[in-house]
Amino acid sequence: MALERTYIVPLRRHWLVFPKYMRAKKAVVAMRNFLKRHMKSEEILLGKNLNDAIWVHGIRNPPHKLKIVAKKDDEGVVRAELFGYEYKDYKRAQKAEESSGLMGKLKGVMGKEEKNAEKEEAPEAKKEERKKEATKKESSAKKEEPEKAAKK
Repeated sequence: MALERTYIVPLRRHWLVFPKYMRAKKAVVAMRNFLKRHMKSEEILLGKNLNDAIWVHGIRNPPHKLKIVAKKDDEGVVRAELFGYEYKDYKRAQKAEESSGLMGKLKGVMGKEEKNAEKEEAPEAKKEERKKEATKKESSAKKEEPEKAAKK
């Protein structure tokens, strides 16, 4: 990392002038603008815990101040996270799991034709199951008719 700083970001003066139904959104915008100004970068990534901290009381009541850690790498990308947490790129981690794990292997092995064949087989199997259930109901209804007649 090229640069790492800790800030206490004042948010109240930015979101207070907006109606209540916009305040948390404006707090996120204010956080990005603060980081653009202080870290001298246009590409800002906010961490999951930081976003959760802004939205913790819903859209109407974001926090007045937040303590954050902002890290700027060599490419100029700023990654900000709530103080005490490490920034984790969830999208990249998810893609890595899919490509390296069993799901990635299965996706590579199973082609489009096989997927289409599975989709076509499923409705036929459902139709057969429905027919079996209908015949069971009919046979049970036939058995019940003599019993009802005997009781009368």
